[in-house]
Amino acid sequence: MKLRLGIPNVSLQDATIALFLRAGLNVNTTSRSYTATTDDPEVECMLIRAQEMARYVSNGVLDAGITGMDWVVESGLDVRAVASLNYSKQSRGNVRWVLAVPEDSPYKRAEDLAGKVIATELVNVTTRYFEARNVPVKIEFSWGATEIKPPTLADAIVEVTETGSSLRANRLRIIDDVMVSGTQLIANNTAFEDEFKRTKIEHLALMLEGAIAAQGRVGLMLNVRKNDLAAALAVLPALNSPTVSPLSDGEWVAVNTIIEETAAWTIIPRLKAANATGIVEYPLNKVVL
Repeated sequence: MKLRLGIPNVSLQDATIALFLRAGLNVNTTSRSYTATTDDPEVECMLIRAQEMARYVSNGVLDAGITGMDWVVESGLDVRAVASLNYSKQSRGNVRWVLAVPEDSPYKRAEDLAGKVIATELVNVTTRYFEARNVPVKIEFSWGATEIKPPTLADAIVEVTETGSSLRANRLRIIDDVMVSGTQLIANNTAFEDEFKRTKIEHLALMLEGAIAAQGRVGLMLNVRKNDLAAALAVLPALNSPTVSPLSDGEWVAVNTIIEETAAWTIIPRLKAANATGIVEYPLNKVVL
């Protein structure tokens, strides 16, 4: 028996494969195939557009898949959300679907767009957004390059953004957030009732979450005399509580903890000033809480 897993292709593919590698599972793809092999003989992968993932998971073609919550909501299909995976194409955070208009337009809020044309890929979510505000608009599906459509082909757009740079480059101004979305591991409800598949999916979720938790963090080891321990601990912003272990020399202890990588620049000199020695910074692949 194998777990059939969907990996998003195109925009999220590289970030997802890199995440799997950090989690300990190598995914091998080719440019001419929609299938992928892994180091785990019990996991087989297909490369599927994120927009279609929920459909294939819902109908059982795939047992599980990775996609954005935006596309799950847009589909309206019944799938199980197993884990939130806090990564995206460019960053570790969520993405925003925003309502944007030309910079020099008079529109300030959604209500100003009554009777206007809105272009978007996220048609159902956008429809509900305007219906909730009782604003009648014409919503047109956009096949791509949505940012270039205002003002000639549309009066406004609902588009996904991480940094807003593409919108600014196209002289667009955000007037409202429509939806915040993050990457999700989803599963077919029937598959999740199968013990083998549920175990594989939960194992996958654990390792992926661990790899994400390790991003931007490093481990820190150091030795310090017991008399100086309190001063050294006061420097450390621990993930939980630092691990303190006795050394063979009863006057000394070893301290092990996890810190944000960017904080090491200031923390290590302060530890040295607190009489810590043998300070070692090391990379992390996974942090499982």
